[in-house]
Amino acid sequence: MKSILVKTIVITAFLSSFGWAQKELPPEGGKPRDFSLPQKQQFTLENGVAVTLVPFGTIPKVTVSVVVRTGNVNEEAHQVWLADVVGDMMKEGTTSRSATQVAQEAAQMGGDVSINVTPDQSTISGDVLSEFGPKFIALIGDVVRNPLFPESELERIKVGRVRDLNVNLAQPGSLAQEAFMRALYPDHPYGRVFPKQADLERFTIDDVKGFYVKNFGAQRTAVFVAGVFDAKVIEKAIRRAFEGWEKGPAVLVNVPKARTGQSFHLVERPGAPQSTIYFGLPVIDKSDNDYVKLVVTNSLLGGSFASRITSNIREKKGYTYSPYSMVSNRYRSAFWAEVADVGTEVTGPALKEIIAEINQLQSEPPSADELKGIQNYLAGTFVLQNSTRQGIIGQLNDLRLHGLPDVYLSNYVKNVHAVTPEDVQKTTQKYIRDEDMALVIVGDKAKVEEQIKDFVKVNPEGK
Repeated sequence: MKSILVKTIVITAFLSSFGWAQKELPPEGGKPRDFSLPQKQQFTLENGVAVTLVPFGTIPKVTVSVVVRTGNVNEEAHQVWLADVVGDMMKEGTTSRSATQVAQEAAQMGGDVSINVTPDQSTISGDVLSEFGPKFIALIGDVVRNPLFPESELERIKVGRVRDLNVNLAQPGSLAQEAFMRALYPDHPYGRVFPKQADLERFTIDDVKGFYVKNFGAQRTAVFVAGVFDAKVIEKAIRRAFEGWEKGPAVLVNVPKARTGQSFHLVERPGAPQSTIYFGLPVIDKSDNDYVKLVVTNSLLGGSFASRITSNIREKKGYTYSPYSMVSNRYRSAFWAEVADVGTEVTGPALKEIIAEINQLQSEPPSADELKGIQNYLAGTFVLQNSTRQGIIGQLNDLRLHGLPDVYLSNYVKNVHAVTPEDVQKTTQKYIRDEDMALVIVGDKAKVEEQIKDFVKVNPEGK
């Protein structure tokens, strides 16, 4: 019996391997489709609140997002993270509901209320069963318009934020990010990533209330609803929840003038087994006509797992596990950066390879096949990003933030595939110039300094 079983396994394995060997390559994919933006309804309340309703999907759920154009960009130099503390405090109840009541009501509708603060925006949102859409809008409107800001909770929230600060300051990646942003935006809120602990501990309830009054209001606010809902009922609920809100302040436009030119910044960590590298420069923002070309170029150079820099310093050289490059997405400001954690002993060699890949793409366009693979990847991930209620809202909010038309989304796949190899080369030459980059390294100075001396021509802040 055992002999028969062994023979059966061998024969099965042979047939399987033979079948595998005979497999044909899968057929080439069809022509990529443009993204079709769902039909939407838009209107603006008299006080300035902009409303977008997007019927989407068949699952009986609805996502509501209230986006207020305020965030860390609205903080003064001594107020770093005050916007985050205000967001934390908004979770502590309203003038008519305790924090527990808010949480319980949202849970009974099948969701919760989340608050997220970013440099440019603060978002209050939730996802509930469709039948509770109007009721949830009333709840979220109360949270946005009538925060209680109980002084009794402020100390606990500040303690939590101090703990977060200390955790961040113990991480080399956070230290590198802080030094990089300060190098690019030395006189702007974008360059202030972490607060001083003393400043954080000094926040008072008056600071919290003052920031809210100064920065929240109807004309800075947009309401997005996506999912399965009755549009007339939802519109009525939104008007009831937000029409009585005061206009409040106009949107603050504070576009930074980023610092350009080569610079070097070393944050010392004696004995560190790795060096954390940030290497980048200011580039065009999303409103620029070349932005899609830059996105494609970034993905090919370092922004995807199959990118050149990743294949080089991860796969071929083994210098790092998860390097990546990115193009930031902020209002009228952006930067390109390559980020990598590399072994201390190969800090210089890794930097050499990064620069070599940039120079190679500047001197010679990629092959059509290599570019096509990247374009298919970007088109596919774009479709996936737009396959959820939250994704659709995120895309529409992004259009609103950057002042872009709907065709930016509907033509995105087409525009990605319209990028040519020569476009990639020219984009690299024009925007990704290693001679103008800020280099930040967090690592062991004694072991790193000699390795990178050939790459650092200007050294105003290296220590």
